[in-house]
Amino acid sequence: MRLVLALASLRRNRARTILAVLGVAIAAAMLLDMVMLSTGMRESFRELLLSRGFQMRLTPRGTLPFDTEASIPGATGIVATLRARPEIDLVSPVLGASVHVLRGDSSITSFALGVDPAAQGDYQLAAGADALAPNAIVANDDFLRATGARVGDTLRIAAGYDPQLRSHSGERALVVAGRARFLYLAAGQLAIAAPLRTLQQMTGAAREDRASLFMVRLRDASKVKDVSRWIRTEFPAIDVISTADAMARVDERLSYFRQLSAILGAVSLVVGFLLVTTLVTVSVNERVGEIVVMRAIGISRLHIVEQIVLEGTAMSVVGAVLGTGLGLITARYLNTILSRFPGLPAAIDFFLFQPRDAWTAIGLLTACGVLAGLYPAWRAASLPLAHTLREEAVA
Repeated sequence: MRLVLALASLRRNRARTILAVLGVAIAAAMLLDMVMLSTGMRESFRELLLSRGFQMRLTPRGTLPFDTEASIPGATGIVATLRARPEIDLVSPVLGASVHVLRGDSSITSFALGVDPAAQGDYQLAAGADALAPNAIVANDDFLRATGARVGDTLRIAAGYDPQLRSHSGERALVVAGRARFLYLAAGQLAIAAPLRTLQQMTGAAREDRASLFMVRLRDASKVKDVSRWIRTEFPAIDVISTADAMARVDERLSYFRQLSAILGAVSLVVGFLLVTTLVTVSVNERVGEIVVMRAIGISRLHIVEQIVLEGTAMSVVGAVLGTGLGLITARYLNTILSRFPGLPAAIDFFLFQPRDAWTAIGLLTACGVLAGLYPAWRAASLPLAHTLREEAVA
């Protein structure tokens, strides 16, 4: 009965109710986007790190892989030592370099990875075969579009260029064996992957058997700390970055986004609360006589309070549900814009939808609707009957 009366009161002023619901929907969309932003990029980055099951990355101490020319010598021996450890399931050595695809008098620069195809965790093969042969490579779609190459074509690729002599070094004829999607590269970045030994020979890193990093997968993820301590002792020149360490560094970098999302989310909640409070108060003021008459004929105060609170709650719930759909649309659009940030892996999402995010936004706005109706409901239920009836009769 109370809900029926509340809905009837809302239908009495359709235009005002619709505007209120739209206002709440906008606030709900903003709140949902801020909740998604506060956790989305962190969870997306974590899923990316664990997508191939590697819990640890070994890099040259004091540097980040691929950011400098720093590398680790003796890759074959390090791999053998690591694989001898019973806790370690798989080791993937990786060498990063820039290469040049030669096309007549011009060239196209691309990023290249030297990997062990049997243990790699940097790409997923989409078509064709893996780079198993010494002269084979796999390339991403951006590389194939830029070079006009197809699976099966042979390309002249060089690893070095001397600007004074205007000549290339480390040139080889490599066959595009397959098409792959690289997991950790930025959108639009040209990339190929070749056998580790092939890229070492092209770049001159074969003599010292150098690698840029090693990815390590454990049989038991709970042994990460123990294995990390052992690796730091066994290889003092190597820095160990576990997934937990990487997430801690990401949390430091993303603190700005979390603070921004918290502020904007709080603003959206306050706006929704004030909007519903204002409209319910206006509605109650217009129905003072009606409410007093209901009290006079024996309707309890609790009944009046529940009816008015239900009005605010109904507007908040409907607005929150509509705002959820609006928030998902705007989040997708904003994510498309932010994903173009230079150097950011294409697989990273700023806005990652999780069901609990939607329930959080709906729950918070529903609570705001309940709180928004409490003040006008209490005020209406507390009106003195005789005095208010006399004023209404005089008016």
